[in-house]
Amino acid sequence: MMNALKSTVLNPKKLSLIAAVIILVSCAPDEPIVVSSVDFQSSVDKVTSIMVHDIFSPPVASRIYAYPNIAAHEILAQGDASMNSLTHAIKHLKPIPLAKDSTINLELAALIAHMDLSKALVFSEERMAQYRDSLYGIWSKQNKSEFNIAKEYGLAVAQHVKLWMNTDQYNQTRTMPKFTVITEDPARWQPTPPAYMDGIEPHWNKIRPFILDSASQFKPTPPPVFSLETNSAFYGELMEVYDTSKRIEAEGDSSEEIQMAQFWDCNPYVSVTRGHLMFATKKITPGAHWIGITKIACNQAGLDFSQTVSAYTYTSMAIFDAFISCWDEKYRSNLIRPETLINQYIDENWKPVLQTPPFPEYTSGHSVVSGAASTVLTKIFGQDFAFDDDTEVPFGLPIRSFDSFEKAAQEAAISRMYGGIHYRAAIEVGLKQGGSVGNTVVNSLFPTQN
Repeated sequence: MMNALKSTVLNPKKLSLIAAVIILVSCAPDEPIVVSSVDFQSSVDKVTSIMVHDIFSPPVASRIYAYPNIAAHEILAQGDASMNSLTHAIKHLKPIPLAKDSTINLELAALIAHMDLSKALVFSEERMAQYRDSLYGIWSKQNKSEFNIAKEYGLAVAQHVKLWMNTDQYNQTRTMPKFTVITEDPARWQPTPPAYMDGIEPHWNKIRPFILDSASQFKPTPPPVFSLETNSAFYGELMEVYDTSKRIEAEGDSSEEIQMAQFWDCNPYVSVTRGHLMFATKKITPGAHWIGITKIACNQAGLDFSQTVSAYTYTSMAIFDAFISCWDEKYRSNLIRPETLINQYIDENWKPVLQTPPFPEYTSGHSVVSGAASTVLTKIFGQDFAFDDDTEVPFGLPIRSFDSFEKAAQEAAISRMYGGIHYRAAIEVGLKQGGSVGNTVVNSLFPTQN
């Protein structure tokens, strides 16, 4: 027994060697924390997945993207001479607290601020918290001191942006009355099947824009005068929707127009009826699709962390203001959808290729948002930036290729007529409206380059 015990006792030289190794390890510098553009994109992707789960309306989704991006952008602008603070463009945005320590990892702080604001804006906060905490655990092990300093600063900036965000009238619009349907006027919007939902976000024009001076800055020309006279311009557009849908439906699933419509559907409110049950199939919003295109462009162009955050931020700001502009017109003109009129006066059994979204027709939200987003992306990446759009692959749709952002926007817009949910005027005027919003955002963000 004594011999066995003696054999386990280390001699003094070995003990000294072990002690030296322990000291060296304990004194070794912590591993620096490096976050990449992929990490930022993953955070945005997580937000998108949560929004699909929570079923946010397209306008509200645009708000969820924009504010976290702005917080991240403002943090990075302190340490990147190529980035200008957004305070010169967003007049009501006050400068964020400056980093007191020049050694703060600004990229890490920007990502932390993005996650904290995103968590505050979604319903399923625990999903974002779990994602955040998994990264916190990794970063804390890599370099606890660097992580804690960046975290403290990132959360301070997030709180600054939250206070500003909470003054944009969003909270007030949550308590405003529902939209009143004017049933006695045949020109006015009526809830559509199968869910017959109330009109969503009727007060969105009261939300404070980032760049626009008001929701009505780019008030579009009115739609064609409502008339069911067969020789009227309005009736001609109505019949165009009906005739187009009948033609492409006869061609079947191989129809290029049907494929376009399905690719750009982006309706988070699609209701499915099975017997006595009704449930929703979950999809991304139009803004989310263009955020996905932004990701594709950033990766294709090889942008670094700061450049990626800038591209996401500028695009999301344009989308946000575009929804405000569009929704201002939707509830002003309050125009009836093709589905309602076709069922009442032309073909009671007709159904559009796509399910009609629950809000008035004019102007087309896809057209306005696509016009705005494509204008900003063209400014960032160039006029003839060709790309393969795989944004809808997770939803079972194939990749579509485009020669430019403008071409993608044009297809997104016209797809709404192929889907049977918009008249031509809403599409063409909506694209112009979105282009005006996008150009205003570009001129504000890049004042010396225009």
